[in-house]
Amino acid sequence: MIMGSDDESRTDASGMTSSTASGSAGPDTTGMRSVSSRGAGAALLVAVCLVAANMRLSITAVGPLLDQIGTDTGLSVGTLGLIAAVPLVAWAAVSPFALALSLRFGMSRVVLGSLLVLLAGTIVRSLPGPTVSLWIGTVLIGLALAIANVLMPAVIKRDFSTRVPVVMAAYTGLLGGVGAISSGVAVPLSFLGDEQSGWRIALLVTGAGLLIPAIGVWAWATRGHHAVHLARPVTARSRTGIWRDALAWQVAAYMGFQAATFYMMLTWLAAISTSIGRSEVVAGFDVMIYQLTTIVGSIIVPLLLRGPAERYVPAAIPIVGIAGIAGLMLAPEGIVVWVLIAGLSSGASLSMALTLMAQRARTSDASAALSGMAQSVGYLIAAAGPVLFGWLHAGLGGWNFSLALLILVLVAQSVTGVFAGRPRFVLEHRQPLG
Repeated sequence: MIMGSDDESRTDASGMTSSTASGSAGPDTTGMRSVSSRGAGAALLVAVCLVAANMRLSITAVGPLLDQIGTDTGLSVGTLGLIAAVPLVAWAAVSPFALALSLRFGMSRVVLGSLLVLLAGTIVRSLPGPTVSLWIGTVLIGLALAIANVLMPAVIKRDFSTRVPVVMAAYTGLLGGVGAISSGVAVPLSFLGDEQSGWRIALLVTGAGLLIPAIGVWAWATRGHHAVHLARPVTARSRTGIWRDALAWQVAAYMGFQAATFYMMLTWLAAISTSIGRSEVVAGFDVMIYQLTTIVGSIIVPLLLRGPAERYVPAAIPIVGIAGIAGLMLAPEGIVVWVLIAGLSSGASLSMALTLMAQRARTSDASAALSGMAQSVGYLIAAAGPVLFGWLHAGLGGWNFSLALLILVLVAQSVTGVFAGRPRFVLEHRQPLG
């Protein structure tokens, strides 16, 4: 069975079967089981990919549309930055509860519920009328993404245990790539409406286009696999001890710094682009290029995580981003080149952060606990990024002070990566492996 608790017999996507500690050998049905498990594993992989495709669609279109939203609603530059911060605050607030929901209702059911809430939030955000619907919808979107963001690394840890870096690379690649397309088509889609309805139409189409099929495929691929975990000692320890674990805090900080960098770029890159004379449409494509490049960064990570140098990869990745941001400060006319470099670093950083959540835990429960804690703390850090970036621009003028903030965050991520890269497990007190 593909989905289920750690104590149950299950097969991961590679076709390898693990049996219960208390179970005994039965009739030899290995052939039939392997065929069935391969089909179920393929269906689950498709479902995971579709969920990944929707993890940023509802938020990546916002940046290129900020000018239109501000013109229609009258919101200030600082308040527009809060639109990007609201989902991150929601992620920080809700992430710690994801494990408890999973233990109570089962991972598959909770992920399905989060997708349904995401759809509701996308619709509410696009409703015409008072701006309150914009804020309510944004909050719902943040709550839904918080739960799914936490549980998907644990799902991958449990059901693709022998292929974690590869599946995580595919997950983060789709997450960034499809989100990139959303950024690129948002402004052209807004031309389907007028000044009041255009941005709403764009957000609805980009946010819901792939979400409905994702809900259907996830429900079908995980049908009947809603086993709820029974309370086990590791569960209680995971929920409490994780907050006192030094390695967990290192992973959380790494997650926070990389997310802060990404969401500052996602929110304000279009504005930087238009400030140097590029059109609104071209600026949207700049954001799309940035996110498309993250796919390449995500794919590179599994290739780097080999051999004795693996532990240094988390620290090395942000250095590439520093080069890109420095170039944007010193020679903004070469924005496309600098965006490509920054995108490589961002994609690799996210893939590395999510991989750490799986690799630094021995079990799926511990991984879910680490993921919940790391994303809660991480997105609390990240939420301040777009707001501070906008305030520095509004208060001091130009973009150099804001971009200097980005470089400081990347330096902090690199330093944190030195510690998070050490081969250890959370909730254990032992010497490093290897």
